[in-house]
Amino acid sequence: MKVKWILMGMVLSAMVVGMTSVALAADAAEDYVQAPAAHWHEVDNDFMKKFHNPMEGLTMGLDIRLRQVYAENMFSMDQQYGDASAKNKNKNIWQYGRYRARWSAKYQLSEDIDFNTRLVWEFRDWHNPDYKNQDVDFDEALFDHMNVQIRNAFDMPLTLTIGRQDIILGTGWLVLDGTPYDGSRTIYFDAIRGTYELSDATKLDMIYIQQYDNETKWLKPLDHDITRHATNGQDERGLIFYLTNKCGDQQRELYYIFKNDENSGLSNSTTKDSDIHTIGGRLAGKLDENWSYSAELAKQWGKVDEESMRAWGTNNTLTYAFNDEKQSKVFVMYEFLSGDEPDTAASEQFETLWGDWPQSGRGGDLQSYIWSPEGNVGQVSNLQRLGFGHSFKPSDVWTMQTMYNLMWADERTYKNSGSGIGPWTTTFGNGKFRGQMFTGLLTYQCCKNFRTQFLLDYFLPGSYYDTSTNEAAMFARVNVEWTF
Repeated sequence: MKVKWILMGMVLSAMVVGMTSVALAADAAEDYVQAPAAHWHEVDNDFMKKFHNPMEGLTMGLDIRLRQVYAENMFSMDQQYGDASAKNKNKNIWQYGRYRARWSAKYQLSEDIDFNTRLVWEFRDWHNPDYKNQDVDFDEALFDHMNVQIRNAFDMPLTLTIGRQDIILGTGWLVLDGTPYDGSRTIYFDAIRGTYELSDATKLDMIYIQQYDNETKWLKPLDHDITRHATNGQDERGLIFYLTNKCGDQQRELYYIFKNDENSGLSNSTTKDSDIHTIGGRLAGKLDENWSYSAELAKQWGKVDEESMRAWGTNNTLTYAFNDEKQSKVFVMYEFLSGDEPDTAASEQFETLWGDWPQSGRGGDLQSYIWSPEGNVGQVSNLQRLGFGHSFKPSDVWTMQTMYNLMWADERTYKNSGSGIGPWTTTFGNGKFRGQMFTGLLTYQCCKNFRTQFLLDYFLPGSYYDTSTNEAAMFARVNVEWTF
């Protein structure tokens, strides 16, 4: 309990500083937008310098995220949540707040060696659904960074990062979130990463990953009183070789990824054991002053339980920039993730590896939840997606992005490959059309230190879902974020 009050004090102190900043920005927004950041922060410049560098060799940082969520039918597209009684009408409503603070520190042990750590604490207050405790859940604090970074290792152009760290490769399509079960609280990997600079334009990342579903395996959280999942029900090992080449406006990526999953044995875990090999590549860059592209293709093989596996996926975006004062852009997207063919003994369902997170091309956050009855939160597969989008800046501090996605199932096989955690159920129809996703994202960013986002997703299900579970789903959230 003492730890919780200390952390709460840290959050409240930072909120006071942040809210003061917001009030000043509201009173003199025009002057602030035109003034350099150093001038605007002059009133607390000395304090912030001491906070960021309290002693020689030590650098600290702090960020705060406050989020409110309202959603309907996001897990099961059934307004009564499988219960037709009048007293439970509109049961499938979710309303809660998420409040996250992260304190980071880097200590320079020598010219080429740093020690990095970050402590994160996120608590929630629940209003709906009614089976959640209708109060504040203060939860726990944990270290999501704890690593040593060594540059010029062995007198070579090699950087080693050993320990708990964030890893994002390419667009994050297959490698971004090592801990999907806790949502966006953390994304860490327990890993050893070596980055070898082959030339000024080319580097090779070599990564070994060892993830445990039980979050207490390596670093037990503070005030931890339950055994919870970190992954989606499995212990994971991984080996990645990722080659990146940048030449002018063009970027080329080539990779091989091996991922081993084993059932963790924690409660509610029904994840299958698997050994999956993935080889793929991505090309991205400009075609001319207006057109740019990103094209990625991956092939998979191996085994899932006793079944042999062969699957493939692709993810592509073509963008046209008007190069006007509003920074207007339009884009078209196509994504394919193979589904399991019902007439074969093998598994053809594409595995998204460490890509179980709300990928923005598919919409906002809602698409991470509506697939849950077929796998896990964040896990998406058996998909063909055609998307259209537009973004522009109505002013220097506002950005508006809208997207429209049409989604189909590759196969009409409702193969649950996940842990099945949660009470939701979904029944399926006789078609392949998953539905239509409408997304709007409005962002206010006055400076690098403060950002506000307003997100709305609206999903209209299609013939892939049975009439008992094909009611529209909606997800809305507002974020307020400070970085100090």
